[in-house]
Amino acid sequence: MAINYAKLFNRRATSQSQAIPGSTQVPNSGGGYSWAVDDWTRLDRFLILGAEGGTYYIGERDLVKQNHDALIRCIKADGICAVNRIVEISDAGRAPKNDPAIFALALVVTHGDVPAKTHAFANLNKVCRIGTHLFHFAEYVNAMRGWGRGLRSAVGRWYVERDADALAHQAVKYQQRDGWSHADLLRLAHPKAPSVQHDAVFRWMLSGADSLGEREVKRKVRGEDRVAKYGAVGDLPQLIAAFEQAKRATSAGEIVKLITDFDLPREAIPTQWLNEVAVWDALLQRMPMTALIRNLGKMTSLGLIKPFSDAKQLVLRKLKDETALKRSRIHPLAVLVAQKVYAQGHGDKGSLKWSPVSAVVDALDEAFYATFSNVEPCNKPVLLALDVSGSMAGSMIAGSCISAREASAAMALITMATEPECEVIGFSAAAGGHGGMWGGGESGITRVNLSPRMRLAEVIQRIEAIPMGGTDCALPMLWAARNKLNVAAFITYTDSETWAGSIHPAQALRQYRSEFVGDAKAVVVGMTSNGFTLADPDDRGMLDVVGFDTSAPAVIADFVRNG
Repeated sequence: MAINYAKLFNRRATSQSQAIPGSTQVPNSGGGYSWAVDDWTRLDRFLILGAEGGTYYIGERDLVKQNHDALIRCIKADGICAVNRIVEISDAGRAPKNDPAIFALALVVTHGDVPAKTHAFANLNKVCRIGTHLFHFAEYVNAMRGWGRGLRSAVGRWYVERDADALAHQAVKYQQRDGWSHADLLRLAHPKAPSVQHDAVFRWMLSGADSLGEREVKRKVRGEDRVAKYGAVGDLPQLIAAFEQAKRATSAGEIVKLITDFDLPREAIPTQWLNEVAVWDALLQRMPMTALIRNLGKMTSLGLIKPFSDAKQLVLRKLKDETALKRSRIHPLAVLVAQKVYAQGHGDKGSLKWSPVSAVVDALDEAFYATFSNVEPCNKPVLLALDVSGSMAGSMIAGSCISAREASAAMALITMATEPECEVIGFSAAAGGHGGMWGGGESGITRVNLSPRMRLAEVIQRIEAIPMGGTDCALPMLWAARNKLNVAAFITYTDSETWAGSIHPAQALRQYRSEFVGDAKAVVVGMTSNGFTLADPDDRGMLDVVGFDTSAPAVIADFVRNG
């Protein structure tokens, strides 16, 4: 029998279980072939998505090791550029968690050359903005290297570059983490206090309240001076004295007065007072945005947030303040997690339960949209394709309770709310391409009737109802061609772990261009920090972006609009 060489070597239509002949594709973790992203793209994915929990196909340890090796190569190639990228993403609040940026900075001060290390030390304050960040950094670097002069000086500057009141806030709110405390770091860094107030805070961090008697604390809270072992009590910020007074409080009224007078944070309140409605009411008045969304369930369970209450109105005003949302660097994922947990009426851990207030759920929905960068519509027909496969359901975003499958649906809402011409499909085809038929749709494709006016919970519920199977990311282009649709851009949310289908997505896009829209573009939104992409790096009409980057919707719209 004669061999049909065209089937074995076809650059126009190649099974996704094989590499496109002549391409640079590599095996992905799902058994198919994709392109490997470069190390700088891998750096971006890690900084934004992390590697916590791994992916469906890659265990956490292996995923961390893969990202670690890519980061080291970036640092060796251009350490200063790597630091700039770390600072840019961290300082702008573009990532759900700051831990990956802290870890990456620790890698620079371990493996970078002298200029790179110097640059990293100089930017420590921009990445490690609070005490908890600094403790994480200390833990990471301690596991990798010794404490040389440059590292000690950088940590010392973290303490002396803040004014005494800001330093007191750090001391009270972020006391210890990962086995590290401020006292540990002060003993290592030996910073020289720039003022008598700094010296007082340093001494208090090192010795705690042992040298500040109860009478002195009370006098300090009343604004009187009193000598303590480390100098004048008058040199010690009032917040610290109020913190010590809170430890000795015998009534909720005392705690409320200290919160009102000195803005004591929740972390400074003894546990026995955290079930008092009056205490939470006082905290709520000036509660930071991140703390607010994390404690909505607790405040509702105590009856503080309820229909017709003043507390509910205050919460709504805070959540609808777009300026405050952006200033707080609150990430969309944090809002999405808060919305999911609050709407379900119980935490993912523990026994706390509450009856959700519908107006608060709606306000969280609105806050989710507000946390993304402002997006100018491309005003072109856009087809959003959601990968709803098992691997997407099994991969969690940045270690949260939100799967990549749920997150892709939430991100799609941003584009839907922006673009006047937008359709959404879900593709989840089993081997043979019959996945969509299980849900009553076309083979391999299920049209998803979504509206940006829907609550996030309803959108996620509809996405979860689509049957899962093997992923074929070429289906959006094939479906559009079969239905003779003029699509300017195909935006696919996926982990790029594809293997099903008789043609690669890049090939299907080129066929679609030849028959319908000659300049049609494709954007691949990577929802995990693996090393693969469906975007052909040699195709100027294909773009790879990182999922749940707050700037991603704007970047996508600009690419589709201008290319």
